[in-house]
Amino acid sequence: MTFSSIELSIIIPAFLAGLLVLSTHVPLGQEVLSRGIIFIDLAIAQIAGLGVIAAYSFGWEARGWEVQCSAGGAALLGSFLFNFTEKRWPEIQEAIIGVVFVLAASGGLLLLSNNPHGGEQLRDLLVGQILWVNYGALTQVAFVYTLVLALWFGTKDYLGRQGFYLLFAITVTASVQLVGIYLVFASLIIPALTTRNFPGTARLIIGYGMGAASYAIALIISSRWDLPTGAVIVWSLAIVGLLLRPVLEFLIKYRS
Repeated sequence: MTFSSIELSIIIPAFLAGLLVLSTHVPLGQEVLSRGIIFIDLAIAQIAGLGVIAAYSFGWEARGWEVQCSAGGAALLGSFLFNFTEKRWPEIQEAIIGVVFVLAASGGLLLLSNNPHGGEQLRDLLVGQILWVNYGALTQVAFVYTLVLALWFGTKDYLGRQGFYLLFAITVTASVQLVGIYLVFASLIIPALTTRNFPGTARLIIGYGMGAASYAIALIISSRWDLPTGAVIVWSLAIVGLLLRPVLEFLIKYRS
């Protein structure tokens, strides 16, 4: 199988976008899993998506600063809300997250109900347009992710709950517009689930490795058979995770 120069010009930026997303989502996903708030990423991603849809309803450009502010502002409000509810009602935090997710998703549908391009915009938010990213967008996201990673690895022990939520909201806002809600969730949770019970550094390395392999495999399959890229990547992450998990379980038993 060979790829034309046109295909490579699309696949390479898409793969770089995947690596960027994984750079932040693997460590943050492990934290989400350890906190037991699995669906917070999906909820904040949906809230950020609602901010994007709200901006679209005003006719603002997809990559304009107004859309970025709308998405980021919505995600930050969501992070403040979840920080408050976790302190106030920790025993029902997961249920609250689920309710907020449904409200945000339904709100997006309502805002798009009279938009002739609403179906297309909703699809782009859910599955993303990873094949159409450009190097300019990657540079902007790389800058944001660099700051996020510096804060996470440099001040993780001092961030506290609100600091984590704020950092998470900033990350998800950038990711949703780059790869879509489904890939945000899959990139956060599947590597974290696959590598659970492994120690910190090894867990990070394995998570990064399986994520990169999954994105590479999916992009090749998607390009070869003209399949929806975002959906293929989600399935690729799940299948690679399922195949890798027994190997990791054997290694865990062998080490013990």
